[in-house]
Amino acid sequence: MDAETIPKKVYVEGHGCSASLADTEILRGMIEQGGYELVEDQDGADLSVLVTCSVKSVTEQRMLNRIRDISQLGKNKLIVAGCLPKADPSKITKINQNLSMLGPGNLDRIIPTIESALAGGQMVSLESKKLVKVGLPRSRLNRVVGVVEISSGCLSSCTFCQVKLVKENVFSYPERQIVDEARTLVSEGAREIWLTSTDNAAYGRDAKTTLPSLIRKVISIPGDFKVRVGMMNPLLTDRLVDELVDCFEHEKVFKFIHLPVQSGSDRILKEMQRGYTAEDFYEMVEAFRAAIPQISLSTDMIVGFPTETESEFLESQELLKNVRPDVVNISRFGARDGTKAAVMDGQVESKTSKDRSTRMTALVRQIQRETNSKWMDWTGTVLVDELVKGAVVGRNFAYKPCLFKDQLPFSEEVLGKEVSAKIIDFTSSTLRAVVQS
Repeated sequence: MDAETIPKKVYVEGHGCSASLADTEILRGMIEQGGYELVEDQDGADLSVLVTCSVKSVTEQRMLNRIRDISQLGKNKLIVAGCLPKADPSKITKINQNLSMLGPGNLDRIIPTIESALAGGQMVSLESKKLVKVGLPRSRLNRVVGVVEISSGCLSSCTFCQVKLVKENVFSYPERQIVDEARTLVSEGAREIWLTSTDNAAYGRDAKTTLPSLIRKVISIPGDFKVRVGMMNPLLTDRLVDELVDCFEHEKVFKFIHLPVQSGSDRILKEMQRGYTAEDFYEMVEAFRAAIPQISLSTDMIVGFPTETESEFLESQELLKNVRPDVVNISRFGARDGTKAAVMDGQVESKTSKDRSTRMTALVRQIQRETNSKWMDWTGTVLVDELVKGAVVGRNFAYKPCLFKDQLPFSEEVLGKEVSAKIIDFTSSTLRAVVQS
């Protein structure tokens, strides 16, 4: 075979949220359709694509370190994609001024960008553009999970968040195309359909539809699958609660909600421009739990937000004690370039922020152990969806991770299977399961 006809090898590495995961799969699909060979080993690649995340300071630094490492290796060329180049391309050019960059709305430029990079050129595509990210080629990373991004951007104005600066106002993708994408994924064997975006509750506000309307249409697709509904900002979830509860009661929807509260202090919530109170959050959670008592709750907390006092931190601790979430994503406040909070007076000292994070982490682990203990001796169906560090992991109806140790073959063949299971042990993060005969 002539050397010029041998497909160039491309390595794609993705980081960040489920929307970033969807972008990674789309880029892989486009690259493969473009005639390139996807490889899982960076050492054997002619070019690398790094899909980045910049939601937190610590994440951004990890991304910059990764860019630096790949650049210094000098083994292949690099294209930096995702949120980081859109948020602050100068931080990337300081590492290597010759790198090509691709924003979240410019995925359709990946092939000419690769062609340019392989030829020794540079292409930067970071302009704001409304790209519908359904119906595009994709190469899935998990054949059991179909990740469907339903919109980009959001309608919030949170003072700490850089996402609005990167993805701008909400742009909802056409409902019919989303349903078609989900139908295709189910036909290809997906057992979980993840509906994801920056804020799912904002879906349809620009297109005369709603998230509940979309969920109803997706669960009407024939097939054996479940829907996981991604993050919903409490600000816009409030007016949808009754309809959402009705949707979540359906057998095809995982009993799992992600409502990021961020603080238990009403004053801090106001400084964050979140648009709701702690009481609003309590009421939303109770509405779901009244209808679905075993529903799993995931939430987010920021500690050390500018001007946060010790008593206000304790209000956040008290909220967690009262609400008792199954999952809490804790972040120490980190100033993000271009946000209002970055230049606020009253920045909390790093030592104080770290101390609060440590204390909240200890509380959360205690709560999670107590919450998971209630699942002891539960029996039911578990859908196997992941292989992690030598163990097989599945999800029950409440999307609780159930770990099978030496119970099922550690093989791709087991993915997508439903097993009858019993919970025999637990940690703060997982349930230990055995297969019931």
